[in-house]
Amino acid sequence: MADDRTEKYINPYTDFGFKKLFGTEMNKDLLISFLNALFHDEQVVKDVKYLNSEKLGEGYGDRKAIFDVYCENEDGEKFIVEMQKVEQRYFKDRSVFYSTFPIREQGQRGSDCDFNLKSVYTVGILNFVFPDNEYDDECYHHEVKLMDTNDKHVFFDKLTFVYLEMPKFNKTEDQLEDMFDKWLFVLRNLSRLLERPAVLQERVFEKLFKQAEIAKFSPEERHDYEESVKIYRDLKNSLDTAVWNEDKEIARKMKAKGYAVEDIAEITGLTVEEIEAL
Repeated sequence: MADDRTEKYINPYTDFGFKKLFGTEMNKDLLISFLNALFHDEQVVKDVKYLNSEKLGEGYGDRKAIFDVYCENEDGEKFIVEMQKVEQRYFKDRSVFYSTFPIREQGQRGSDCDFNLKSVYTVGILNFVFPDNEYDDECYHHEVKLMDTNDKHVFFDKLTFVYLEMPKFNKTEDQLEDMFDKWLFVLRNLSRLLERPAVLQERVFEKLFKQAEIAKFSPEERHDYEESVKIYRDLKNSLDTAVWNEDKEIARKMKAKGYAVEDIAEITGLTVEEIEAL
């Protein structure tokens, strides 16, 4: 990623960048366009209302959830949209846990509830890939529902989890086919672009690039963005260091067992020089 002093547009993987583009009333048309593209217009969202993004447990000491973006459409269906910057232990557990809040809050206290729930959608934009090669390298868009394991039909269609493994999305400008592709291209590349690509001619992208231009920020916005970038980079560097140390330990054990240096390098990603120095 380019240094923030030379970036023209914000990094949407930062808290500030993501919430500025998708979490403000002024830019809710960007969120609406993204959601419609994500569901390929099967779930058409005409309007959204932002909801309180901090959810508390029902009792003292219960865990709480803080969503990046939490909203509902005109039919009362709930959408949790999360930018996950780095791989997190028990990520799936956390994602399912978050989905329970909009389910539980539909219960009406003190009245007979018929349990006719509104749909809940959890969208995770992941700046990592699922571990252990869970999906093929070409498969980056996952839509998960409760399914009967015998005949594979969707058992309950009102709880949907959508995950986007962004590092796998490598389409170039001339390969973008629809709005879904275009949105993923923007999320993946925005902070590296110097101008709006010609393929992104839709009005929604014209607005997005205007809102994302760092030079137009107020001094307070610029300060908040720079702080957000620093936090993002510190977090990423910490994870990269942890992974590197883990790779070094694996390489050290392989070297002790007599594996060829070239094979160790291929498996761990370390250089031959780094392995020979162990």
